[in-house]
Amino acid sequence: MEYIRRIVDDELNKRKEAFNAINIIGPKGCGKTRTAKERCNTIIEFQDEEKRDGYLAVAETSPRLFLKNAKPILFDEWQDAPKIWGTIRKACDDNPENVGEYYLTGSSSRKVETPHTGTGRITEIKMYPMTLWETGESNGQISLSKIVENEEYEFEGALSDLSLEDLFFAVCRGGWPRCMALKSEAAKLEIAKDYYRQIYQTDISAIDGVKRNPEWARTLLWSYARNMATKAKKTSIYADVKATQNVTDVTLDSYVEKLEELFVIKDIDAWTPQIRSKTAIRSGKKHIFVDPSIGIAALGLNPDYFNNDLDLFGHVFENLVLRDLLVYAGAHNSRILHYTDDTGLEADAVYQMEDGRYALIEIKTGINKIPEAEKSLLRFRDVIRKHNEEALKNPDHPRPIYREPSALIVICATAPVGYTTDNGVKIVPVGCLKD
Repeated sequence: MEYIRRIVDDELNKRKEAFNAINIIGPKGCGKTRTAKERCNTIIEFQDEEKRDGYLAVAETSPRLFLKNAKPILFDEWQDAPKIWGTIRKACDDNPENVGEYYLTGSSSRKVETPHTGTGRITEIKMYPMTLWETGESNGQISLSKIVENEEYEFEGALSDLSLEDLFFAVCRGGWPRCMALKSEAAKLEIAKDYYRQIYQTDISAIDGVKRNPEWARTLLWSYARNMATKAKKTSIYADVKATQNVTDVTLDSYVEKLEELFVIKDIDAWTPQIRSKTAIRSGKKHIFVDPSIGIAALGLNPDYFNNDLDLFGHVFENLVLRDLLVYAGAHNSRILHYTDDTGLEADAVYQMEDGRYALIEIKTGINKIPEAEKSLLRFRDVIRKHNEEALKNPDHPRPIYREPSALIVICATAPVGYTTDNGVKIVPVGCLKD
């Protein structure tokens, strides 16, 4: 199968100019090894059964011999030979002028403690499943970063032909590269289901060798799936599990920790701009799956289910968009956050750049929800403007003023065309979005 270029490739190109070794981390099956292979001249695969014993013998006795091969060198599943880490770390110390010589990839289901960190020597890059732009379902006519960075950027008239039914399938299939090699739609749906089963049956125990209860893990994933892309309190999620399982909060905390280490679930942090000092910001985290297909597998659903439950699809679609936003933001050294306060002011996502510029984003399924989303975003901007006006009333004792958003954006599942409203809000079809 021909390699599909990934957004993370640009970040890898930047890092290899500054570091001699790159460790690519991320969920199982997201394409880490294939991406690394594309840029290496020597591939050392410790799980190649024909060469495994020989490789492991060298790794145990004389790991520096591997470094004599043509560079760049990939060490795949390096956790099987943990001395490799220290060997590469020393090579980086001994040759500080060298860059881009070593790549490491490994299974997220195996955690290995190394005697030394790779700080300053081995840089780490997180990789996610494929975005809609990478799978080809988005035509990429609208750049999110350009909307935020350039007020003059024009995208109006960009057309999307991505249907709601296409999205039903995309969220169930997920962004797993393996799917791109399969022809049958039914076969593509099996990838996420199998990944989900492996998580609670095997991976949650394999990650550190501690035996865990598969049923507790399965029920916990089911509860997280019920609360996908919400700010549900963990006490509520745990109550779901404890309704049928005899398990403590402390134990569930440890299961959540391992699911995060496996890159299965992720929390989106709250944005804290301190717009109004008297406003209580609800700093609870928003819970998502690294890929929504895992949550859908946990719920036991297929694409046809969403024909009769668009409410649930709204949460799943938000998870899908947040997954893609994390990838797009990461490509530009930006962050994805969310905002809610006690006055009802909220934004589904906040795209925050390194220099402080930011965009407020609402994520909606139907075009009928765009006016509501626009109103919410404009209210947010007006609150900031009002605060700044009040802050500057006394020139002798001005209060801090806050930066206005660089863009107000609505990402919509069913919008057929990209446009800017009369109030300046950018309407972006998800079928046109890229980084």
